Amino acid sequence: MIKPVVLIIMDGIGISDKEFGNAVLAARTPTLDAVAANAKAKGLYAELKAHGTAVGLPSDEDMGNSEVGHNALGAGRVYSQGAKLVNESIDTERMFESDVWKDLVSSCKDDGALHFIGLLSDGNVHSNISHLKAMLTAAKASGVKRVFVHVLLDGRDVPAQSATEFIEDLENHLLTLNNVDFMAKIASGGGRQSITMDRYNANWPMVKRGWDTHVCGLGQGFASAKDAVFSFRAKNPDIIDQDLPPFVIHENGEPVGKVKDRDSVILFNFRGDRAIEISLAFDDPGFNGFERCCTPKVSYAGMLQYDGDLKIPQNFLVSPPSIQNTLSEHLIKHNVKQFAVSETQKFGHVTYFWNGNKNGKFSEELEAYKEIPSDRVSFDERPWMKAAEVTDEILLAMNSGEYGFIRANFPNGDMVGHTGNFEAAVIAVETVDLCLARILKEAESLGITVVITADHGNSDEMFEKTKAGDISPKTAHTLNPVPLIIIGDTELKVKTGVFGLSNVAATLCGLMGLPPAEKWDEAVF
Repeated sequence: MIKPVVLIIMDGIGISDKEFGNAVLAARTPTLDAVAANAKAKGLYAELKAHGTAVGLPSDEDMGNSEVGHNALGAGRVYSQGAKLVNESIDTERMFESDVWKDLVSSCKDDGALHFIGLLSDGNVHSNISHLKAMLTAAKASGVKRVFVHVLLDGRDVPAQSATEFIEDLENHLLTLNNVDFMAKIASGGGRQSITMDRYNANWPMVKRGWDTHVCGLGQGFASAKDAVFSFRAKNPDIIDQDLPPFVIHENGEPVGKVKDRDSVILFNFRGDRAIEISLAFDDPGFNGFERCCTPKVSYAGMLQYDGDLKIPQNFLVSPPSIQNTLSEHLIKHNVKQFAVSETQKFGHVTYFWNGNKNGKFSEELEAYKEIPSDRVSFDERPWMKAAEVTDEILLAMNSGEYGFIRANFPNGDMVGHTGNFEAAVIAVETVDLCLARILKEAESLGITVVITADHGNSDEMFEKTKAGDISPKTAHTLNPVPLIIIGDTELKVKTGVFGLSNVAATLCGLMGLPPAEKWDEAVF
């Protein structure tokens, strides 16, 4: 018989013994503290790498993120991920030799323009400015005459007020390229949480604001992107880059780079969740997400295909990793019924990303999903989010006796951590701890094993020092490890070694009494 297991993913709750800015240590977490101490005493505790090469990113200087973290958790092995795939495609020049690149260039060579839309930073979570610069250089070499860049400002995966540094970097690169035969300019922009980069259909008006700004040139005009940022900060000195309002660059009173018929558009983000909705607005003939102010006929491509099942977008520059033999598929082969739950902000992570970037289910009979709609507020205003409701669903699934494996994501540590609000992040972590108490009490009465982990850190570092030596909110993920805590009746012991998120799948199978799939990374025991 299968031994039931519940996996709890505490999104954005990493491990650090540094007290400065550590909302996890500052939080009152009696449940988490007790089970971690007990697991250590029993040999059922490990610390997992959740960043860099352990999750398929180029180097150990690259912070992990929820997408690659859930890929590794669900796949049981490490695959080359977004940034690394794009790096390889650019370094080998495969990207610029592809039919998609050639078609995009050909479509706008004569009287059109090539537009780039994407997150302007080196955070390496959704994008990397180095990829944009390489494509700008290649566009000129390919014979494109006019290029416009529509910049989404970060302040989330990089320091909170670093936008002007990346704008200057881009503008300096454009200066090296521009001449009488080639012209490239920044045309529009705005904060990533203000326009364009919504996910999971949570806020279509946000995407519409992006469309109006980038495509139609509607909105407040400025002489330059830096002027826009300085103006917004003059009105609100504490505003984080991700929340900056939309802006349009004007020359002679007119938008410098609206998207027009016969132009080409590239979304240079490589991560899928916040790229799908704007891609649909460009690419879906039956699009009805919002009323578009203008609908130019363009050639459109994404950096990657953000949803392989739904073919979004149709054209893309770099093929995503082909993830096979996921834990979900393996459990189905063993006739194990599964339940996945989270609120909207991380629902796609315990389904789409967990299942190897695949929408839908592998088995309608053996899989059940539950999405709790997220509130449409800044999460520091409601740091408990929908944790209680997620917990309710976990308890119902546990008591049903139907499921051999239940997985759940509590987004609080990550989504609230991204706001840069330390006090709210403390409440977020405490909320998760309260929910764990409910789950563990029920699991003990039912004889169910519970495994607690995280996909990356965030709330464990809420402050950072600027180059000037000042203290500012840190809204990015961290490079810290995450816990693996096993709670239940088992004689297994964690062995000595270095483990990552990809070791979790085999570990879960071992706890259920199942063999792991071939080619997976080993269990921790």
